[in-house]
Amino acid sequence: MISAKQIVDFQRDGVVKVEGLFAPWVDLMAAGVARNLASPGEYASENEVTKGRFFDDYCNWQRIPEFEQIIRQSPAAELAATTMQSNTAQFYHDHVLVKEAGTPTPTPWHQDGPYYFVEGEQTVSIWMPLDPVAEASLRFIAGSHKWERMVRPVSWADDSDFYEGDHDWIPVPDPDKNPDDMQVLEWPMQPGDAVLFDYRTVHGARGNFSDTTRRALSLRWLGDDARYVERPGRTSPPFPRHGMGNGQRLREDWFPVIWGGE
Repeated sequence: MISAKQIVDFQRDGVVKVEGLFAPWVDLMAAGVARNLASPGEYASENEVTKGRFFDDYCNWQRIPEFEQIIRQSPAAELAATTMQSNTAQFYHDHVLVKEAGTPTPTPWHQDGPYYFVEGEQTVSIWMPLDPVAEASLRFIAGSHKWERMVRPVSWADDSDFYEGDHDWIPVPDPDKNPDDMQVLEWPMQPGDAVLFDYRTVHGARGNFSDTTRRALSLRWLGDDARYVERPGRTSPPFPRHGMGNGQRLREDWFPVIWGGE
């Protein structure tokens, strides 16, 4: 599923591309995304755009059978564990992102980690487009998962601080303004391809200026060392009333271990 060199690349850069592995699952993913669009969940968002549509939604796998089938039966869990170099792969959440053709709104540069109540060096998101993507593919700052401080989390709606109070964040980077200081990795992708990235890897995307809608499903995974961490406010996703405390592994009745374990 993934070569030794690709695992080394992932550990070094915080991201790697895997080609074609999910091709047999594209139709099922597309059916799940269609079901999600027809019946959005409680966390669905219509991101503000000047033109087109940028929809995203997460935490729907328990009510969308196509997503649960992919999580439990596709190669995703084993791939996640192998890439993270973890004995286990624990499922965190699903995320659907749909950016319609001609939608110029970019996805801002950010790290997922500060928005989550999870910390650890063994985390991975598997991002899978259901349509060919070139300019609208995800972009990553190589090695940013090893930065000493995390990037300031902001609200995508107005660029305001996501959490109240003073925190030791670094400013949101703009590698396009400083191309000599940061290496940006991005790949054209076909349905069935996937990019795997650490929660701490800084990433973003351009607007979708193509004539094809960009649908994507992302599956988020945790490894052996991932632990719950208290954040200074409501996280995204929030998972209210979870009852966990600092340093605990995430509860398996909410976040099932799909690969490995007893």
